[in-house]
Amino acid sequence: MTHSHPHHSHHGQRVAARPDEPAAAGAQRQQPGNAAGRRLISALAILAAFTIVEAVGGYLANSIALLAEAVHMLADSASLLLALVALRVSQRPADTRRTYGHRRYQPLAAFVNGQALLLLTLWVVYEAVRRLMHAPAVDGRLMLSIAVVGGVANLAAFLVLSGGRTLNERGARAHVLSDLLGSAAASVAALLILARGWSLADPLLSLLVAALIFRSAWTVTRECADVLLEGVPAGFDVARVESELMGHVPGLTGVHHVHVWSMTGERPTVTLHAHLAAGSRHGEVIAAIHARLETRLQVEHITVQIEEEGSCEAPECGQRS
Repeated sequence: MTHSHPHHSHHGQRVAARPDEPAAAGAQRQQPGNAAGRRLISALAILAAFTIVEAVGGYLANSIALLAEAVHMLADSASLLLALVALRVSQRPADTRRTYGHRRYQPLAAFVNGQALLLLTLWVVYEAVRRLMHAPAVDGRLMLSIAVVGGVANLAAFLVLSGGRTLNERGARAHVLSDLLGSAAASVAALLILARGWSLADPLLSLLVAALIFRSAWTVTRECADVLLEGVPAGFDVARVESELMGHVPGLTGVHHVHVWSMTGERPTVTLHAHLAAGSRHGEVIAAIHARLETRLQVEHITVQIEEEGSCEAPECGQRS
């Protein structure tokens, strides 16, 4: 068995500009990360400022819905700070220990965020059930005022994060959306308390908020786990790798041993074995494979192992994967 390892090719996203590339073009590659950082910083400033307001207001109003919101916003502020640190670390260049760079810190941080939300859900459920059994008096007017102010803050933070596509930003957006829904639930509970004196509305709507938080947390945690376990990115059909190449790349007679994963959950990374007809120009075939997959499937990084007719004796050769 012989493999053409000199033609084992890597092609991925560049971070620094090439010597023959304008400096502006290299700088443009950093803009998505800088934009994400600005969005996270803005959202963090908004949430951190109003966390104290809701905590004090929830304590004075004796409202579990507001206290849950305050703890939720505190957890969200911490998660945004964690996401921001992960984003900064992910922009470090690759080194001999981490040859793919540090971008995996982004889904790792988002995974931790999801776990924090799941734990927070358990606390909200416990406190809500306790208050259902012994409902305390709640200051409806103060509760309503604080809930409305918190809702405005959460809406502002959600709009700031609305343009983000990274797992960290999506995770942060899930946090803020559940905060926004929590503020809405707290407002409804306050109105019911003011209109009907129904203090049970406070813990009951807190349970609704807990269900919404759990849904967001589970989605973020599952998506991040898929990335960390190097699963195929959501919506990507592995069979398309072969169908896009066969018949479109001259000299290519077979594709097998295809693996697809993603560094951050955005663009896929592909490795494959390419079976070439005898006499094919390896460099031209590799370039054609790169161009086809990048254009048609938006693949970020491609690794190709070349095999000529009769050069592969492994059982996987000739099998489609």
